[in-house]
Amino acid sequence: MSKVAVIFAPGFEEIEGLTIVDVLRRANMDVTMVGFDKEVTGNHDITVKSDQVLDGVLTGYDMIVLPGGTQGANNLKNNATVIESLQTAYNGGKQIAAICAAPMVLEEAGLLKDKNYTSFPGIEDDIKSGQHSEMLVVNDGKVTTSRGPATAMPFSYQLVDILGGNSEEVKEAMQYNKLAASFLEK
Repeated sequence: MSKVAVIFAPGFEEIEGLTIVDVLRRANMDVTMVGFDKEVTGNHDITVKSDQVLDGVLTGYDMIVLPGGTQGANNLKNNATVIESLQTAYNGGKQIAAICAAPMVLEEAGLLKDKNYTSFPGIEDDIKSGQHSEMLVVNDGKVTTSRGPATAMPFSYQLVDILGGNSEEVKEAMQYNKLAASFLEK
């Protein structure tokens, strides 16, 4: 069973953070909600309880995932423990993922060099390394990125597949395939 840490900083984008946790848990992944505090309030005043408080460099995870939200991403970017955790995981061959504004954290950690990535529109203006894409989800080796709240589901399904799970089963159970098919019918 894959182990995943999703880091929740104050001001995180709730749709992104909770969708990631929900979808990965539905896929039977061992997901830990790692918060800056025991309770963390998101960008839209929704407070979540962390499974664990970030009190040292994260190790032992197959993937570290960063929800976005500009305030949340800035808090992640300015936290030395987050940066060191990302670098340690990446250098150890583990997967890293970020959505919305959170690719700025990957930039701060030096993990976008020579990588294709995507982000919320405008975030790429402050990222000097890597090649920005307009794709909804971009996977380049050990780094996966996505655009924002509306892409949280496809992003999460991609993470399931990267971790060796079966996203098709989860999509079917969540009726996502029916939603996608309805767009094709129009």
